[in-house]
Amino acid sequence: MMSCRSKVLTGFFAAALFAAPHAAMAKAELPGDPNVLITDKMIKDIREWLANPVVSLSINSQNRLRTDMTQDQIDAADAQWRAEREADDQPLVAAILTNPLSSYLTQVQARSGGLYAEIFVMDSKGLNVGQSSITSDFWQGDEGKFQNTYPNGPNAVFIDEAEYNEDTDTWRSQLNMTMSDENRQPIGAVTIEVNLNELVRRGGQ
Repeated sequence: MMSCRSKVLTGFFAAALFAAPHAAMAKAELPGDPNVLITDKMIKDIREWLANPVVSLSINSQNRLRTDMTQDQIDAADAQWRAEREADDQPLVAAILTNPLSSYLTQVQARSGGLYAEIFVMDSKGLNVGQSSITSDFWQGDEGKFQNTYPNGPNAVFIDEAEYNEDTDTWRSQLNMTMSDENRQPIGAVTIEVNLNELVRRGGQ
């Protein structure tokens, strides 16, 4: 028969075993205000790689193709995208993820070494044109990332609130900007999800 002392010790060690994983998953501390961490210099550097012709060419091409698209059609395309995320057959998702712009954005994200967690570019209606990874939806036109950029002119920048990512134990913030043509006319928008912990580790950009 197990003594009372043995039972206490056994209970103690069992509790310790169950507590250990939770201790290891302690939530990372927010490294700072994203509006301070994401500097003008960083934004300028990002604009430089966004100046690659594949970006504007891709946006303009999709704007021409979707110029007469109605809201009902946009909603239907968004619903199709969401359904395809869970399906084996993914014609719309595949068409976006395999285009030249998505390939370029995937390379940019890979070269960032963890600084950029996600990048996606939108057209004048807020529909995805290219992206580094699959997004939850196809239409961003009803979200702040688009509503606070494209309609507000070529210089609009919107840095969203920091959010904690449990999978990577990091804090992230979305940097959103209007995309413009050579005449400074808005043609779309871009979202870059920045890993704030990695940004601070590098001492800023």
